[in-house]
Amino acid sequence: MSQKLVIRSEYSFSIAPAIAILPLGTIDHQVLYAIKDGLSKALSRDDLSSLILEEVSPPLREAYNPHRQQFHATKILTWVDHVARDLRVLRVLGVIDVDLYVPYLNFVFGEAKCPGRSALISLHRLRPEFYGEPPNASLFKERAVKEAVHEIGHTFGLTHCTNSNCVMFFSNSILDTDAKSPYFCASCEARVHKLISWFLGEAEAKVL
Repeated sequence: MSQKLVIRSEYSFSIAPAIAILPLGTIDHQVLYAIKDGLSKALSRDDLSSLILEEVSPPLREAYNPHRQQFHATKILTWVDHVARDLRVLRVLGVIDVDLYVPYLNFVFGEAKCPGRSALISLHRLRPEFYGEPPNASLFKERAVKEAVHEIGHTFGLTHCTNSNCVMFFSNSILDTDAKSPYFCASCEARVHKLISWFLGEAEAKVL
């Protein structure tokens, strides 16, 4: 089940030390829980949790480009970012099931504020069926996890990595996503932990 976000009094933070997964429309709960578990494994921190929120409906009409028959990722991300400001969590990951683009690329699997509080991933091009292949739930969830970890990495300030096995490697196609790991390379892992500690310290300092 999804959760309503409640900030409990035992948190010594002005914002909760959590990554909130925000379904934008109806999203398969198995995929959402795979993302939740994948984020926890990749980040591997006792002081940072993940949770799933109730689904919301973003203003898709404003983001739709009828000529491309796609949705402008940045416009949806901007909306998620506004929502994130009211949620009082460290990071918000929007999960949507429409085809996304940005003006300089044919498509994107996701986008994020780098650094920033919000990120967005699309499931649309992660399904094997999109490429004319038979359904594969395991592969579908694996791809979703990789894209989620990648975009959340950006929110903490990580840029693209040159290590093709690192989750922060840029996916030019689904083949790149399939080839890389759902985890950070040693260099990116060290950096992301340092950055997360800094952001958590900033969040705690605001209530001191």
